Amino acid sequence: MSNKRAYTKPWLTLAKQVDRLVGYGLVVNDREAAKQFLRHVNYYRFSGYCLAFETSRHQFRPGTSFQDIQTTCEFDSNLRRLISEALEVVEIDLRTTVAFMFGKTYDAYGHLSPSNFNPQFDQNVTHAEWLSKLQSETKRSRERFVKHFRQTSIDFPNIPIWALTELMTFGSLARMIQGMYKRDRQRIAKQYNVSAGVLATTTHHFSFVRNLCAHHCRLWDQVHSIKPELPKEPAWRKPAIASNDRLFTTLLLIRKMLDRDSDTRTYSDQWRDEVGQLLLALPNVPDPRKHLGLPSNWQSHPVWKTQPRLKTESLKT
Repeated sequence: MSNKRAYTKPWLTLAKQVDRLVGYGLVVNDREAAKQFLRHVNYYRFSGYCLAFETSRHQFRPGTSFQDIQTTCEFDSNLRRLISEALEVVEIDLRTTVAFMFGKTYDAYGHLSPSNFNPQFDQNVTHAEWLSKLQSETKRSRERFVKHFRQTSIDFPNIPIWALTELMTFGSLARMIQGMYKRDRQRIAKQYNVSAGVLATTTHHFSFVRNLCAHHCRLWDQVHSIKPELPKEPAWRKPAIASNDRLFTTLLLIRKMLDRDSDTRTYSDQWRDEVGQLLLALPNVPDPRKHLGLPSNWQSHPVWKTQPRLKTESLKT
């Protein structure tokens, strides 16, 4: 027998929304300020942030205030901003590296041939499906460089890999990396001092996290369903990190990818310091570190604290 039933909850005024929260045990010292906040932050969104403050569903831990949850919303917003910013740097760098290394090996249109990829390509799509999606996106694009190819190239909607990587989504880039032969992935992974497997799963994970950020999803207490493979070193095992499904692992992997050479190292250090400062003011819940997967000594984690400068293949050659 089905457990489904009709949705019967009524629409609520802002005042009634506040009343409902108070009825659940939330302390609201300034009702007007609470109403104003809920005017701009949907009650349904706000209720997601309430979860970490509840002892059971719709029952707040004694003493929990509206301000506690509002502060957590703001903490999460700042965290998303910093992660989005860093992932933009990582993504652009990855696009450049993939275009350079793959183009060097297979030339401008090597991505068109399925023989240049694993026969299975990606676990979710075939090479033909991946390529068809990219061709459709190219046709829809209004970028000036795409217009140039449309007007001048008989190969259109196929364009060179170094142009295509500027159009493809992070997800499509992740699928391309996953679909490469291991030897090709290894050449790219070497640029970041990680294994081919770590590169593939990390790119997929970053694409997932980037989408969470782009859709303004709650981030700080997420248990990630798209989990990365981790390097084999002790720094990536317990007790140095709690697990690979919490945000601290994501932060470490971003740090790792940013530390590829001296060109990105300065930004990496600045970004780490800004994130570290934010993490000193965690939400007011019992053991807040567990929600992010932070070990007690997270600030001294070897990847977070410092990384050696790496020698990578110059993209100028």
